[in-house]
Amino acid sequence: MSELDIKKFDLCVVGSCNVDLISYVDRTPKIGETIEGNKFEKGFGGKGANQCVQAAKLGGKVAMIGKLGDDVFGKEYLDNLKKLGINTDHVSITNEAATGVAPIIVDKEGQNSIIVILGANLLLNEDDIKKAENIIRQSKVVVCQLEIRQETVAKTFEIARKYSVLTILNPAPMSGKLNQDLLKLADVICPNQTEAEILCDINVETIDDAKKACQKLHELGSRIVIITMGSQGAVILNEQGQCEHVEIEKCSSVCDSTGAGDSFVGTLALLMGRKEKMSLKEQVKRACRVASQSVEKKGTQTSYPTKDELRFNLFE
Repeated sequence: MSELDIKKFDLCVVGSCNVDLISYVDRTPKIGETIEGNKFEKGFGGKGANQCVQAAKLGGKVAMIGKLGDDVFGKEYLDNLKKLGINTDHVSITNEAATGVAPIIVDKEGQNSIIVILGANLLLNEDDIKKAENIIRQSKVVVCQLEIRQETVAKTFEIARKYSVLTILNPAPMSGKLNQDLLKLADVICPNQTEAEILCDINVETIDDAKKACQKLHELGSRIVIITMGSQGAVILNEQGQCEHVEIEKCSSVCDSTGAGDSFVGTLALLMGRKEKMSLKEQVKRACRVASQSVEKKGTQTSYPTKDELRFNLFE
């Protein structure tokens, strides 16, 4: 085995880095209405970086592949990733677009509405991925989302497959048509209810609906399917083709749900990378518990619990 084949990273995340511009309000304004907010905060977000940060805060050895603008937001973001101990060798800076931003509205119930302006994220291309081939090769798991170009995701998964690296696709946000080849290239697909509905063209409201969606995604090429169902937990389809419902404990309080889905994916990827003797069902249950704890605090990455802050032992 050569040095390049040694798995240095539990996971590598290829995806977006956005600066969150968060407004806290009593309620979401109607069209054409101006309301007074309660508080404004700036934070670090983006689905890819969120997932990477959650894994890092839980003690994972992680690498990020992404693109930032040559601006104040970009410089601050890169510093933030480095402070968290994340490998940023392939987080590049471009002067062709601004760093991605995400204006977010959070109401008093903790529910959010988000607008994403992807900027530099859309300039992350196949050449960038080729340059990062050794990082992918040295990772146990590679995670992608859809806040970068689908062609970039496909190239990432092609390289990962070349080195037998487990791949996870979080198909979010699902605003357009998904390249069906991605379902075959990804070992694991992890949509939420809305994303599963778009992918499968069926309603996904109940557990039985989700089981049907799991079967359809499996038929389309996904080896393992995990559909998150909010307060209903999740529905999984394992490598043996068996469907199960994963029930979760109800949250005691919801302060801010922003980034909870990314907390789940980042935790799940870390658990899969560690390859502990743990069933898929148990991995999903523990990832749900981490995500549930994240909604108790305001913010995105700032709400993510560290390994020491968890109310349970993640790996035992």
